[in-house]
Amino acid sequence: MIKKMSLIMIALLLVVLSACSGSGSSSSEKKKTIVMGTSADYPPFESVDTTNGNKIVGFDVDLAKYIANKLGYNLKIQNQDFNGLIAALNSKKVDFVMAGMVDTPEREKQVDFSHTYYNEYQVVLAKKGAKINTVQDLKGKKVGVQLGSTQEALAVKLNKTIPMKIQRWDKLNEMVEAMNAGKLDAIITIQSVAYGYISKSKDLHQFNALVNGKTEADPISAAFPKGSKLTAQFNKEIAKAKKSGKLDQLVTKWIKNQ
Repeated sequence: MIKKMSLIMIALLLVVLSACSGSGSSSSEKKKTIVMGTSADYPPFESVDTTNGNKIVGFDVDLAKYIANKLGYNLKIQNQDFNGLIAALNSKKVDFVMAGMVDTPEREKQVDFSHTYYNEYQVVLAKKGAKINTVQDLKGKKVGVQLGSTQEALAVKLNKTIPMKIQRWDKLNEMVEAMNAGKLDAIITIQSVAYGYISKSKDLHQFNALVNGKTEADPISAAFPKGSKLTAQFNKEIAKAKKSGKLDQLVTKWIKNQ
């Protein structure tokens, strides 16, 4: 009888332990996963760290992880060509996009944007020996731009008064390689991205891409499908990150300390 009672007690104990174990693991499993679309060829905003298991790292990545954690989400990152990111949003393949993307009137027709979290400026990246020091020097030159970017729109605008040979590429790093190989004369990009490449190569330099004497500014934001509840959630956390100094910390880490 005693042996039978012992077996019953052991069985009950195993049931209790199993229930406790199940409840402990369910809390993390209940966290919803949100998918961030990006194009990891745009350092310091996002790039592939080939020395660390090909992880995607950068300013946008750290900010997205910080916000997702604050909102109680798990974060998954999907890497693809920049030109297909808005289509990925609208087909619900990703929940939001952070890819150094600029809030423009044309894009606002297709997606919703968060508040601006960083302001950038358009520049021209060229080799020092190429004698390309102003936008006027781009006349007749082979100029690379990323497909679907604001730099592509800027090149088209400049082309009206400074005829150039615009070449559209999917990835920025491939454009830099092409320029180093003499297949491109210059690249239109943004200041911090250009500086990242210049810091690794003494043969490159940059200058402001002036249009009618003015520097073109780029307000960088996160993009969401129309009507997404994530837009308001991200806006609250971006505002908090600005107030707490967290955003400045990430700017210093990824952009100012290149």
